[in-house]
Amino acid sequence: MTVTADPLDAAPLDAATMDRLFLQARSHNAWTDRRVDDRTVRALYDLARWGPTAANGNPGRFVFVRSAAAKQRLLPHVNPGNVDKVATAPCTVIIAGDTRFHELFPKLFPARDMRAAFEGKPALIEETVARSSTLQGAYLMIAARLLGLDCGPMSGFDKAGLDAEFFPDGRWRSNFLCNIGYGDAQGLFPRNPRLDFEEACLDL
Repeated sequence: MTVTADPLDAAPLDAATMDRLFLQARSHNAWTDRRVDDRTVRALYDLARWGPTAANGNPGRFVFVRSAAAKQRLLPHVNPGNVDKVATAPCTVIIAGDTRFHELFPKLFPARDMRAAFEGKPALIEETVARSSTLQGAYLMIAARLLGLDCGPMSGFDKAGLDAEFFPDGRWRSNFLCNIGYGDAQGLFPRNPRLDFEEACLDL
């Protein structure tokens, strides 16, 4: 499926970058054997961390599962349909959220002590972690594509089991998984359609 978008003719980014980020980007299920090295992992986070979050709280946390030992801990908690994808990916990122993110506000929001806005408010904390950690996971995917990586985001895992395995103290809680690496295009399915503007948007 070829995606065209005439309004992008005047976009400040070049066409190749727009293709890489969105227009020709795909969710990958199969991977080459090229590894994701330490330098790339750090560069990936160093880009993604600049995306905006509520009150600059940055509740997103990322576990880069690359070693064989770590994969063996993760695989029992992945739904059967996703096991091969995770097992063959050079890196699976657990995108999680820190339920005590507000304790870091002295560093993240030095102009004002924002801790009181969240302390003792579990519903607000949960809502903020869910929203902002999801945003941060999306920023991570965009950063990965900018660095030449491919992504395969997924749910399809036992959240309670994964959290017990990787986050036994309960502070961090998983949100979703994302395989990253260098995709094998032979494993792609035909691209599915998306909704048109008129189906998904109101312009008031």
